[in-house]
Amino acid sequence: MLLAELTATSEAVRATRARNEKIDRLAETLRRTEPGEVAIAVAYLSGELRQRQIGVGYRSLRDLPAPAVEAGLSLAEVDAACEAIGAMAGPGSQAARRDALAALFARATEPEQRFLVGLLTGELRHGAQEGVMVEAVARAAAVPRDAVRRACMLSGDLGAMAAAALAGGVEALRAVGLEVGRPVQPMLAAPGDDVDGALAKTGPAAIEYKLDGARLQVHRRGDEVRAFTRSLDDITARVPEVVEAALALPAREVVLDGEAIALKPDGRPYPFQVTASRFGTRRADATAPLTPLFFDVLHVDGEDLIDRPGAERAAALDALVPTASRVPRALIADSPGAHAFLDAALAAGHEGVLVKSLEAPYAAGRRGAGWLKVKPRHTLDLVVLAAEWGHGRRRGWLSNLHLGARDPSGTGFVMLGKTFKGLTDAMLTWQTERLLALEVARDDWTVHVRPELVVEIAFDGVQTSSRYPGGVTLRFARVLRHRPDKSAAETDTLDAVLAVHAGGL
Repeated sequence: MLLAELTATSEAVRATRARNEKIDRLAETLRRTEPGEVAIAVAYLSGELRQRQIGVGYRSLRDLPAPAVEAGLSLAEVDAACEAIGAMAGPGSQAARRDALAALFARATEPEQRFLVGLLTGELRHGAQEGVMVEAVARAAAVPRDAVRRACMLSGDLGAMAAAALAGGVEALRAVGLEVGRPVQPMLAAPGDDVDGALAKTGPAAIEYKLDGARLQVHRRGDEVRAFTRSLDDITARVPEVVEAALALPAREVVLDGEAIALKPDGRPYPFQVTASRFGTRRADATAPLTPLFFDVLHVDGEDLIDRPGAERAAALDALVPTASRVPRALIADSPGAHAFLDAALAAGHEGVLVKSLEAPYAAGRRGAGWLKVKPRHTLDLVVLAAEWGHGRRRGWLSNLHLGARDPSGTGFVMLGKTFKGLTDAMLTWQTERLLALEVARDDWTVHVRPELVVEIAFDGVQTSSRYPGGVTLRFARVLRHRPDKSAAETDTLDAVLAVHAGGL
């Protein structure tokens, strides 16, 4: 299949807001795709490279060659080029990567170049998220949607399951099972407003600490252990502490779900970035070693537990994993007890709690009412210093906001980071008009503005950052609302942000 056909499908999907029409367009394209290119097509239409990362960013895409006049690139050729670029390393690799990228783009037409830029930068937003793609695969192969979803969650590979469905139908999907050593898409928690509301949704439940660590899935078969991230990347070599803990368990085969976290000697967590930085080293004796803490078990010695109720999986975990290696957890008797447990989690330096149904199976790869996360929401009023033009579905709108806090000295504003999250179409439309009225300068990507527009920002924490002049940045910042009723002089200061950072939030 030519890249031009996929580009046309992407544009058509982006142009419609009707979910059913998106699914029809995607399904029709998948039916036309060559068997060996199905996995590539699914990845690209989902807005991802099959290789995920190949070392190409915005800077590499600033000086592109003139586009080709006629379409001639196939999906297989693009995938092969990306594979080769991603494999480049060592002396001279930067120049070689640049030349290979230029050669690829020289063969792409103008629409194809736009598509590739969005794909390589992660900004290809045309409304084909995984849920839509699952339905498109099911429709293209004429198989039940739930069969595709289950095969995907057990294999962790939507592209491979799309190829299997189109080639072998529902029987090929039903043949896919949990396999020790192959990561499963993790079950995800949906947001809950408070513990009482969460309990009302889950029914009988357990409550456990919500750690600010890194999600970790551990597979052991005999003396072989493999550890995977939330995105299913193999990081076994980076977490020797986790391997050691898994080998100490009284089981020959096991699949565990949990978190890896860097803890201080007193048991309180280090800031998240300390945990994240430990994933980049192979040293078991690092200053801040990782502690694996498990909260679920999906398989033990030949028996799959993934479809068992939460209470049964918890009992199996308790029987297998020592208390020191489990996330603190308790059954909830009443609302006061739930609030007390939340207070204890926060006092211990953790993010909040998870409320988990005792009846729910492990719904891999999905968010639902089975698990609900409850954590305090921190907010700041910040000023917009600049905004970047959006890509994909947000093309034509000013989207990514540069956020600033007031300098306590009164000399201006200090940039804390950027966010494009939380913005509805109505908010994007309004802020684009407002920010253009405040424009003082611009370049190819960014419009710089007078610091007058105030936004209320929710965030999960503050972490050290050498990238920004204040030395800190916000974690998971998202826009709650614009505050035209507030002046820039009423925004929060850098001191307020540093106070949150000092508090470990």
